[in-house]
Amino acid sequence: MRNMVNKNHVAGLAKQVKGAVKQAVGKATGNRRTQAEGMADKVAGKVQKVYGDVKDKVRKAL
Repeated sequence: MRNMVNKNHVAGLAKQVKGAVKQAVGKATGNRRTQAEGMADKVAGKVQKVYGDVKDKVRKAL
């Protein structure tokens, strides 16, 4: 079987990076809303990455 890139895994990592940047910008500028949005993006990215990881494990098990 060919090693396939899981789109959810990659998208989740991208969201985590985006969230970290947004959170840092919010912290640096004192903008609590932007900081909170960054934290939410990071959490959403982690969830999506875990979903992608689980999907890969299930696919490999079958």
